[in-house]
Amino acid sequence: EPISINIDLHGNGSIDNTKLVNAVAKIFDLTPKGIIDSLDLLKPKYSKTSVYGHFGKEEFEWEKTDKVNTLKETYENGK
Repeated sequence: EPISINIDLHGNGSIDNTKLVNAVAKIFDLTPKGIIDSLDLLKPKYSKTSVYGHFGKEEFEWEKTDKVNTLKETYENGK
């Protein structure tokens, strides 16, 4: 498990930062294995990131927003 989680909203957030950190910790597996698994880092597909950048390409796991609703619900309910 991570020893700390830091989320910097750069003063743009109107939400409770501690509550957000707690929600992130509950939803995402932030262990090394969890990060490797969730980002599918063991597959050699990352050479594609060297061409035209690596943002906005839906094939990459970090571009997926499938956990947005779960994160919102967990934050709002303080689960």
